[in-house]
Amino acid sequence: MNLSRRTLVQAALCAPAFYGSGAARALAAPPAQDMAAFIAAMPKAEYHVHLEGTLEAEMKFALAQRNGLKLPYADVAAMKRSYVYHDLPSFLAIYYDGMNVLLKEQDFYDLAYAYLAKAHSQNVLYAEMFFDPQQHIDRGIPVEAVIGGITRARADAQAKLGIESQLILCFMRDLTADNAMKALDAALPYRDSLVGVGLDSDEKDNPPGKFAAHFAKARAAGLHVTAHCDVNQKDTLDHIREALVDLAVDRIDHGGNILQSPELMAIARKRDVTFTVCPTFSGQIMVAGKPVDVVRGMLDQGLKVTINSDDPAYMGSEYVNEVLVKAQARSNLTKAELVRIERNAFDTAWIAPERRARFQARLGDFAREWGAA
Repeated sequence: MNLSRRTLVQAALCAPAFYGSGAARALAAPPAQDMAAFIAAMPKAEYHVHLEGTLEAEMKFALAQRNGLKLPYADVAAMKRSYVYHDLPSFLAIYYDGMNVLLKEQDFYDLAYAYLAKAHSQNVLYAEMFFDPQQHIDRGIPVEAVIGGITRARADAQAKLGIESQLILCFMRDLTADNAMKALDAALPYRDSLVGVGLDSDEKDNPPGKFAAHFAKARAAGLHVTAHCDVNQKDTLDHIREALVDLAVDRIDHGGNILQSPELMAIARKRDVTFTVCPTFSGQIMVAGKPVDVVRGMLDQGLKVTINSDDPAYMGSEYVNEVLVKAQARSNLTKAELVRIERNAFDTAWIAPERRARFQARLGDFAREWGAA
């Protein structure tokens, strides 16, 4: 991504020790086939996946036909060839256009169930999924149809497949604050179907503080809060500071530029904040003019990082297993570090302690079986 960057670099960050452990790991790395099998078998959780971003081209065609819509593509292959983007705004234009086939409650059911079935096939035990109600409400779709379809799919996926999940309502930060508040008010009667609220879409000139009142109202309703801090955005470190300090969010989605600020990293470590990194789209930043791997940097700096798929339908249909396989190679991750990343994931779940303990026990059994405890 060729976006504007704000670089606040401390000399200590550039010391060899900051990144130097990768070479030693690479020398002892197991065969790629063994790593892929390890990743496939590992119990996992996912926290940064946009349901609308799992809308595969094949499903778009099926929903368009069911809803009597004509798509401007000859076939699935032609549609996929149109997924060309070079920055966040150009990506979002494709992403939001794809939502137009989602019109009825059954469409949202099919969308959510397809993702959960895919995640289950990749040993995801638990997922907390984003959705964008404003985009649907503004198209005249009742919020009860959106949440209702997703909630039915979650229940059926848990009953039939065993995968557990929860739902996070995201505010589109490039729309007005009033628009976001109307969406929150419309969704709060369905509060029992939600676990939290988040913040996504175009970050430029839309700081987290724009939604302070929304987060306060959500917290008063018993919901958790998280916020996207996309990589290499205008005022990115100021936005991370707002999210961490002023809004005291529970998690940060992406957030890789925090590696440019030892002060902010210290705050994040003290607050034990988890970062939901999606290395397919935001896995690299620049420090002192040099590329830095976000996953490797966060691990080496003692930050809590998880690895997620983001919008897989628009990113080569790479779901969490494929993302982890590539991240393992790119970031020189050991088996123990991969287990640590998933332990972080289960630690950060917005669930009761007994459920967390059950997931962690599954992961612990796996680690011992594979010699990665």
